[in-house]
This record gives sequence, C-alpha cells and structure tokens, in this order.
Amino acid sequence: MRKPYQPSVHDIRLLPVLNALSDPRRIQMVLMLNELGEQNCAVFKDLMPKSTLTHHLKILREAGVTKLRIDGTQHFYSLRMEELEQLFPGLIGIILNVKPELIE
Repeated sequence: MRKPYQPSVHDIRLLPVLNALSDPRRIQMVLMLNELGEQNCAVFKDLMPKSTLTHHLKILREAGVTKLRIDGTQHFYSLRMEELEQLFPGLIGIILNVKPELIE
C-alpha cells in the first residue's frame, strides 16, 4: 500500500491550513483530537459517513493540520500542534478556543 501524502513542516502553508479549518466538521474533528490526543479514525465514525470522513481526514492531513501514523491496518491521527504553533503562532490556540456557537 502506498503511504498517504503528509507535508513536511517546511511545506506547510497558511492558505491550505485555513482552507482545512474552514469547514465546521473538520473543526469538530480538530477539537476532538485536541481533547483526546492521537486517535484511530474510528473515533469519528458517528460524525459522518465513512467516505465523507475519509475526504475530511485527507484535507486535514494534506494541509498539515494533522499527522497520520499507520500501525498495521489501523490509521491513527493527531494534531501537528508544535509545528503549527512554530509556523503560525497563536492560530491553533485561537481555533481551539472559539465558542462552539460561533463556529458555523
């Protein structure tokens, strides 16, 4: 199986990150990862259908918001907090502290 694309820290850019964070479902996923830490993608199964989930996970991963760790057949996602804070100081903190009623 081919390894999914993940940008190096040097390839992460602001516009793809902002685009990835522009969808309320993806923000919900980011909030969950922040609260729970690294999680198997199954933790999101109740949020949306699997095909939609795969699409949103890909957008977050390819933008550099999340990182993927594959262990056998399982896929684990976590936030790239340190890298994002280094590149865009305060951005993720702002997103994580927005009142839920202001997201949509």
